[in-house]
Amino acid sequence: MTPRIVFSDPTFAPVIEARPGRCPGPRSIFGKMKWLAPVLGAAIIAGSSVQADPDGQEIYIDLCASCHSETRLGGIGPALIPEALGRLRGQSLSGIIANGRVATQMPAFGATLSAAEVEAVALFISSPLPNIPQWTAEEITATRVMAEDYLPAPAPVFDADPMNITLVVETGDHHISVLNGDTFEVLDRFPTPFAVHGGPKFSPDGRYVFVMSRDGWVQKYDIWSLKEVGRIRAGINSRNIAMSADGKWLAVANYLPHSLTILSTDDLSVAAIRDITARDGTSSRVSAVYQAPQRESFILALKDAPEIWEIGTTEDAGPFHEGFVHRHESGMKEALAEEHGLFARRRIMINEPLDDFFFTSDYRNLIGASRTGDKGVVVNLDVGREVAELPLPGMPHLGSGISWQRRGHTVMATPHLKEGKLSVIDTRDWSIVKVIDTLGPGFFLRSHENTPYVWADVFFGPNKDKMHIIDKDTLEIVKTLDPAPGKTVAHIEFTKTGKYALVSIWEDDGAVIVYDAETLEEVRRLPMRKPSGKYNVWNKITFSDGTSH
Repeated sequence: MTPRIVFSDPTFAPVIEARPGRCPGPRSIFGKMKWLAPVLGAAIIAGSSVQADPDGQEIYIDLCASCHSETRLGGIGPALIPEALGRLRGQSLSGIIANGRVATQMPAFGATLSAAEVEAVALFISSPLPNIPQWTAEEITATRVMAEDYLPAPAPVFDADPMNITLVVETGDHHISVLNGDTFEVLDRFPTPFAVHGGPKFSPDGRYVFVMSRDGWVQKYDIWSLKEVGRIRAGINSRNIAMSADGKWLAVANYLPHSLTILSTDDLSVAAIRDITARDGTSSRVSAVYQAPQRESFILALKDAPEIWEIGTTEDAGPFHEGFVHRHESGMKEALAEEHGLFARRRIMINEPLDDFFFTSDYRNLIGASRTGDKGVVVNLDVGREVAELPLPGMPHLGSGISWQRRGHTVMATPHLKEGKLSVIDTRDWSIVKVIDTLGPGFFLRSHENTPYVWADVFFGPNKDKMHIIDKDTLEIVKTLDPAPGKTVAHIEFTKTGKYALVSIWEDDGAVIVYDAETLEEVRRLPMRKPSGKYNVWNKITFSDGTSH
């Protein structure tokens, strides 16, 4: 009997008949015969020992394109391009082709293809695309699917505090668990697009959450109703999303194509697409997009150009002038060009491309990491220029930076991806207050206004199972937790009041550990499938002190 591949979310995917070792699709049988023919023919020729090398592109078209599309840009399955394959993080691409992927619809081809054929396919899909693909508003709109059975509930369908809901992203099988932040009961567990990335974003009232995958899929989910609302593919290879301060617009930062897609949060329709072209004509990827609530704008980090973009999110944004402005008086402006109104763009010229932004709480200043990975550059967004540099060797991860009040000053801290250090910085004068030595390079920091501690993971290296607890006043490590020896322990989130801290055991058979944030004692463990990020509604919509934004 032919096995049936059933997608985890029947609302958005059909039931497809497939044979073992084949992507579903009517072309598979005939395509297999087509590319087998030369091999069989060569074998029949007496005395011939010469066979052509397998053609990875032909095999891909015949066996893989029905799921991943002939363009390799994704369909039922994810995009198979170098920009997307980087997320495999050390997994063997050939091994996945041969053996399939657990908890996905990816079948095993090891019984269908020879080792040489598997390698040929892996080489083909690892090769860059010949041209930067386009992804027009019409193509984006064609992917939009709204759940037919969705009806918004007039009030939460659960008894828990809707402001103390915490979402847990489970990357092991591509789901999100919805937790009651008081009892830690799982209220719902819903399927997400493949490879969620960049952190979910909540509507200002905390009712809706938007989730993005590396393949550019954006999913809208109603927390009150515990129902998916719909989804749309806003990019081909995307980095993250940001929501406007008024909750009307969702910006999607894209690597492919080189664009920013802006969606209406109401119905996921396309509101605007901005091609990313620097002043000198260079086409650039978008490293990330950020919400700047006090500025009522989006801030863009450009990967390939020495510019920062600010995009207005209100009708009265701007005017933003492209070049020299001679006179600003009403009716007397003399400038090369200007933009004003909704989604108007402002360029901020910098000396080199910057990545991985940290913002001060008033959103007047940002710190970006230099490409060399040895310094931070401070840019004042009000005046639109660089104002300071500070030494931050070891590749600072500023996007995970957090800030808090210490002895009358606001300080911020950032981990370093290549050194076992945390840098603490005074944001008044951008001086280094202290460099804290840790047991290895970390990735995430978290705190809360109601706790005296910073929690810092040791994400890389032999001590990946450790979690440092740092006193926010003395800047000393007061305790090091070791909750799962030999396993990756990472990412922290607090409940609404800061009473509990939630920590991930970042393994396929992992768990979320609940700690009493005062006693630092473990309260309980919640089994999860490779839990990564955790996001509390209240902490995120209020920009809680100690939460990265």
